[in-house]
Amino acid sequence: MIIGDRLRALREGKHLSQGDIERKTGLLRCYVSRVENGHTVPSIDTLEKLARALEIPLYQLFYEGEMPVAAPAVLQSKVGEAEWGSSGKEAIYLKKLRELMGEAGEEDRKLVLFLAQKLATRNRAAH
Repeated sequence: MIIGDRLRALREGKHLSQGDIERKTGLLRCYVSRVENGHTVPSIDTLEKLARALEIPLYQLFYEGEMPVAAPAVLQSKVGEAEWGSSGKEAIYLKKLRELMGEAGEEDRKLVLFLAQKLATRNRAAH
C-alpha cells in the first residue's frame, strides 16, 4: 500500500479538498499534494495530524478493513499487565525513537519505511 494513495482515497471519501486538509492541519496544500502523489514521506507527527483532520484513528491510514487487525500474541498483554511501551524503559525507548524519526530527513524515513515493509513481508511469509 502506498500511503499517499490511501490518504487521497480517505480524503475524497469524506468529500474533503486538499484545501480543507490544509485548514484543519496547518499543512500547506502543496505539501498534502506531494504526500498524496508519493513525492514525500510524512513523519509520524504529520500522519497523526492527517488522521485527526480526516477524523479517523491513525491505524486506518495503514489498514483498509473495518476493524483493526488483532495484535500478534507477542504484543498482546495479559489481564492486568501494562501494554509494552506504556511505561518504564520501553516508554523511554519509544519516545526517543519517535523524536529521532521526527528529526530524520525524508530519505532516511523512506529507508526506514522500506526496511519495515520488507521485514513485515518476510515475517508474514514465514508464518
